[in-house]
Amino acid sequence: MNAMLWPALLSFALTLVLLRLLLWRFPRLALDEPNARSLHTRAVPRTGGIALLAGAACALLLGAGELWLPFSLALSLAAISFADDLRGVHVAVRLGAHFAAAGVLAWYLLTPMAAWQLALLVVSIVWLTNLYNFMDGADGVAGGMALCGFGAYAAAAWSAGHAPLAALSVALAASSAAFLLHNFHPARIFLGDVGAIALGFLAAALGLQGWRDDAWPLWFPLLVFGPFAADATITVLRRALKRERVWLPHQEYYFQRMVRMGLGHRRTACTGYATMLFCAGAALYARTEPADVQAAAFAAGTVLLAALAVWVDLRWARFCRASGSGSTA
Repeated sequence: MNAMLWPALLSFALTLVLLRLLLWRFPRLALDEPNARSLHTRAVPRTGGIALLAGAACALLLGAGELWLPFSLALSLAAISFADDLRGVHVAVRLGAHFAAAGVLAWYLLTPMAAWQLALLVVSIVWLTNLYNFMDGADGVAGGMALCGFGAYAAAAWSAGHAPLAALSVALAASSAAFLLHNFHPARIFLGDVGAIALGFLAAALGLQGWRDDAWPLWFPLLVFGPFAADATITVLRRALKRERVWLPHQEYYFQRMVRMGLGHRRTACTGYATMLFCAGAALYARTEPADVQAAAFAAGTVLLAALAVWVDLRWARFCRASGSGSTA
């Protein structure tokens, strides 16, 4: 158990110290200024991801050293993303880096494999990398997803006897918990692209690592991070069907609609936490059960997410009619 305890404690403490340092010494670094598409009303620094990743990095010295490649790839994407937070990086450069990192990871973990299978995995990794960034738009939501998601990875990896994966996952969960102390509404600091992109990549990378090493089935990471994956995927598909420019910032994700229609940041985050915990709990329970139990757990998570989406859609339609906004889609 010490293999889990020390990475968790040190990552939490280091992240907390670095967050305080960033807020004290660099309060105006990479500020996220409010605009028409923001849910916040004051400028907030986008440097939280730096502290989170630095805190989690200590796990590489405390039992997770063999996972240096996925973490190093995440750090390379974090560096590019931080440059984007500071002064902007062309989307082609950013996406090119995402595909390159995903390609290296898939080739390293899963070859030999058919070319079409590798291509599908690369696209899936890039999608999860970016959807995490899409979903980082309300106080406490992305931090809570990281805490629940990587916490579930840690529990499953420890149960499967995969100590390095457990150490890195628990370090990421603990660092996310420290970040959440400063990101729950009213947020004093945001993840920024530097944190969101790296966490999305690590969610995909460690999910594939656990699958390759038989720590969990392939559906496990999909259900654990299902609340983020479902919201972003459904929203992007809906906007694409309306022929909207899906790459532009907007306020149409389900969690954004929940904030806008009156639930506020705190209740939206707490609703998200309950959903995340249900999906993570169902995944952990069914991970080693027979195939029919695994299918039932995945179906239960899917039904919950679908029911929540329908509830938000219905409430959003009433909100739009009452406010006279004219858009209920």
